[in-house]
Amino acid sequence: MSVAMDKPPASARRRWASVVVLSASLLVITMDLTVLNIAIPDMSADLRPSSSQLLWIVDVYSLVLAGLLVSASAIGDRWGRRRMLLAGYAVFGGASALVLLAGSAEAVIALRAVLGVGGAMIMPTTLSMIRTVFTDPAERATALGIWAAVSGIGAAVGPVVGGLLLEYFSWHAAFLVNVPLMAAALIAGALILPESRSLRPGRWDGVGAALSLVGMVLLVWSLKRFAKEESLAVPYGWAALIAAAATLTWFVVRSLRRRDPLLDMRLFTSRRFTAGVVAALGSTFALAAALLLLAQWMQLVEGLGAIQTGVRLLPVAVTATLASLLAPWLARRTGGRSVLAGGLAVAGAGMLVLCLVPGELAYAHVAVALSLVGAGIGSLAIGSAMIMSGSPGDRAGNAAAIEETSYDLGNVLGVAVLGSVAALLYRAGLDDLGMLDSPAAGAARESLGSAVEIADRQGLPELAARAGGAFTDSMRTTSLIGGLMMLAVAAAVFRIVPKGTDIAEQQH
Repeated sequence: MSVAMDKPPASARRRWASVVVLSASLLVITMDLTVLNIAIPDMSADLRPSSSQLLWIVDVYSLVLAGLLVSASAIGDRWGRRRMLLAGYAVFGGASALVLLAGSAEAVIALRAVLGVGGAMIMPTTLSMIRTVFTDPAERATALGIWAAVSGIGAAVGPVVGGLLLEYFSWHAAFLVNVPLMAAALIAGALILPESRSLRPGRWDGVGAALSLVGMVLLVWSLKRFAKEESLAVPYGWAALIAAAATLTWFVVRSLRRRDPLLDMRLFTSRRFTAGVVAALGSTFALAAALLLLAQWMQLVEGLGAIQTGVRLLPVAVTATLASLLAPWLARRTGGRSVLAGGLAVAGAGMLVLCLVPGELAYAHVAVALSLVGAGIGSLAIGSAMIMSGSPGDRAGNAAAIEETSYDLGNVLGVAVLGSVAALLYRAGLDDLGMLDSPAAGAARESLGSAVEIADRQGLPELAARAGGAFTDSMRTTSLIGGLMMLAVAAAVFRIVPKGTDIAEQQH
């Protein structure tokens, strides 16, 4: 087995303390993603960004993050993962503090780009450090369960934290909250985390780094454009997508031909590694749009505020946390294949609940669906364990970059594809709006938010009711599609994972 540590293995106390530091820092990153969504209306009222600038404020973080995941992980393997992580904390915290000087939309865009750099330095490195700190696969599976549980908590409590902050402070608080948290992580990481690096990193591939950056940025940008336009008839989107495909194909071919590639594509020869990646990509693809539509349904159809919506989304976080912690224990007794595939099937069943329940959709149905979805996605901790146990120690950064890229791409693809399907179904449900003139009818069909605003302004409660009904129907149909996709992913994972796979065994 290849060795990636340049020091003796850490003591048990230091290993578990490292998990606390790594998981807590990931909590800040995932929480920050949803906190900003709550802050955007107040930010827009203050800075008055154009529609294009607002789009860049939202998108630039994920573009930079996706483009740098591979390179940041490869640099961490060479420079030192602890150094990379601490530098990422400093970059993320420093950029967050600079929001006090941001008096324009351009400045916020720049800060969001720097936050993307920091996120790319932090997110995959937390995974690769768990891979190298925990040399025992059984312990590592438990640590990854904790890591996955904390990640789910961050995404779920973000809206609640954001709503509370904005209740008492300006939109700047959505950034400033990161500063003390990153400072604490920087101090704790410097004191607790052991250093690790690849002993055989190979030569740096500058061309490969450039190809991965350009290809991933173009791919994510093109998918986001399709999602924004809610149509495939976007010429510049297709141009970017074709360029991305050509660039990434060149990158893959180059990686396969080099003896010391920037990203080792041969990791996919491991069936358990491939299954973990398929689970990560497929589950986020199916779930991302459904959870986004549910949040909109609660706010615009049910009339709930941001904090109330965040609280009502908590069942998915609670069950995901419990399932993430229980999954390694269950996998050691029944096998990793059954837990991972079975969990994905449970999540798929949760999505089907939204469509198959008879009569009017109520929050009781949603709570059941969210609980099942959370219980199911908790099994992704086993997917992470398979990815890490299916890769050698000196490729920990590569494995982490591929896993994080899978989550990122799955999220973007899901919103682009299933979000567009939901938008088309919504517009089809509002084909006859005779009570409105043509411009207002077009705006109402464009989005539920516009329809609700027009209904309030013109005193047309029947319009709000019709738009809410059309949106609910589109969400339920989209959930049916996503649920069936989750079941298909579960079947694929069950077939790919070798029978008798033990996550307590290291493949390499």
